[in-house]
Amino acid sequence: MTTATQNTTAPKAKKYNIVQTFGKGNVSARPDATVAGLSSPGKFTPAIDPNYELRKDLVTDIMAWWQIGDGEGLFLSGPSGAGKSTLVRQIAARLNYNVQHMVGHGRLEFPEMVTTMLIRNGNTIPMYGPLARAYKFGHLFLYDEADLVDESTNAALNEILQGKPLIIPETGELIEPHPMFRFVATGNSRGGRDDTGLYQGIVQQNMAFMERFWFLLVEYPESATEIKILEKAAPDLHADLRKAMVDVANEVRKAFMGNNQDGAACEVTFSTRTLIRWAKATLYFHPMAQQGVSPHAYALERVLCNRATPETAEFIRGLVQRIIGG
Repeated sequence: MTTATQNTTAPKAKKYNIVQTFGKGNVSARPDATVAGLSSPGKFTPAIDPNYELRKDLVTDIMAWWQIGDGEGLFLSGPSGAGKSTLVRQIAARLNYNVQHMVGHGRLEFPEMVTTMLIRNGNTIPMYGPLARAYKFGHLFLYDEADLVDESTNAALNEILQGKPLIIPETGELIEPHPMFRFVATGNSRGGRDDTGLYQGIVQQNMAFMERFWFLLVEYPESATEIKILEKAAPDLHADLRKAMVDVANEVRKAFMGNNQDGAACEVTFSTRTLIRWAKATLYFHPMAQQGVSPHAYALERVLCNRATPETAEFIRGLVQRIIGG
């Protein structure tokens, strides 16, 4: 079998001034500090979200890894819906980096990262998988839910994280790591067991694998940041309502994490994405107010409560009634 032809045309490498690229208010770095990127977007470069709010502490830490990580991986750990993957994609977008994405799961095996099979005219042709493509062409490999994967599968990544050559078994091709290759993993744990009991399927990872990463904790955005996000996403929504929505989201998150004062449990959480969806849906359903229906309450059922248990949905409705009203 032979490897199918793949596009090797790529923009030229470019040095980006960190402060100029991300904005002085969004990153801390020396005025002359630079990181590697590409001169123009590629096929796999994420689009820049003009409404995305960069978080200064996170961008600062990621730029430090990007500049001096010396081929090591970066592991972003944090609660569900905190924006770990979106953060990586938005940073890559501003550097014109191509991103190869893979979501981990309990049955994932290492060969799936390296090779995919294409059926063409009755012939099976091996193609580069996400990891091999990133390794060969200098893309960023985004490995979501890495702590759901069996430790033996992840152990096979140790040599990749050491910069060793990657062999394509079906063709015998040996791939040396591209100097612009980046490896970012995300997970709800820190590579260990889930002590919170909130996440099913977390696998205790091998220490040798985890020692190959820089670690960065990604919590939910601060209230002020999310208020700015809603201001951009739903500018026609009243400012007081936007603030109240953020307050509701934070109370749901506390319940999800078991940190709320009344001890109420919550099996769903309020991601920033859901918060934006709620704000936009509230605007859409605004005409229902003329029928005596609360637009924000009606919208919340559609974006969150309908996928919660009856007990949790009632708890969330109570929060809305207390914080926002009718």
